[in-house]
Amino acid sequence: MMILLFLLFLGISALLFKFITADGDFTLMSKKHVKRDEIEDKVVWITGASRGIGEILAKQLANLGAKLILSARNEAELERVKAQLTGKHAPNEVQILPLDLASGEDSLRQAVEKAESFFARSGVDIMIHNAAFERPATFDVNVFGTLSLTRLLAPFMLRRGRGQFVVMSSAAGKAPAPGQAVYSASKFALNGYFHTLRSELCQKGIKVTVVCPGPIETSNGSGATTSTKRSSSEKRVSSERCAELTIIAASHGLKEAWISYQPVLAVMYLVQYMPTMGYFLMDKIGGNRLEAAAKKGNTYSLGLIFGKRKAT
Repeated sequence: MMILLFLLFLGISALLFKFITADGDFTLMSKKHVKRDEIEDKVVWITGASRGIGEILAKQLANLGAKLILSARNEAELERVKAQLTGKHAPNEVQILPLDLASGEDSLRQAVEKAESFFARSGVDIMIHNAAFERPATFDVNVFGTLSLTRLLAPFMLRRGRGQFVVMSSAAGKAPAPGQAVYSASKFALNGYFHTLRSELCQKGIKVTVVCPGPIETSNGSGATTSTKRSSSEKRVSSERCAELTIIAASHGLKEAWISYQPVLAVMYLVQYMPTMGYFLMDKIGGNRLEAAAKKGNTYSLGLIFGKRKAT
């Protein structure tokens, strides 16, 4: 009996340690490696590919043998990214497609038609919706442009009977994010739309993977999932690791993936599985988080629970 209790204690301790030190949810962590055959020779279209996570995704996918279409508003920056790519189809076969998601449906329709024509006898296999704004065009880019692009591209995928949408959402789309109400609302909208879309189209060969990163460290500090208000004490997942986990999630066809260190990961679990407790905790943190952000302090600290003096 004592041996069984000891083994149980060891098992619980190991599980707790894994949870505390994880940078993603349990399902994602269990996958470990990319399924390369789900990426190699596939046509992957990435929006927001000129910097941050989008740029890193492009580099990692190129190394895995994907055929890439890179989109963003800045063509010169896209060319810079293209020149740095290496892989089976890079850089010579990489296609540049300048795109402004807020430019209207006619412009987006033309972009979809171009993307579908870039590679002979092969349309877009995987659409990675990475472009995002925190302000001022939050809903125009994060929601309306992204949904329009999806609606225009989906019929091509349906005709082929296959395709995948990978959506870079945010932890702010799963749990309240005091100080980022509009941005959070845009990500909640994306989550609702794409989970519903998957339910509608999954039996027709269309897969959807929604990725929800918490605080991410990017080279320029302006990525969609980061904030320019940051403290050196904030623990952030690197953009390289975020991209790696995103590709793992997509290649395994996960429906949703969470990427973050603690305490954000724990908050997401609480809000998902114990919402009363999770929302109580966020209500308690809200005011202190706003004050910490105003002072450019750590907005992800457990100390926010205990009051103003712990918030900076």
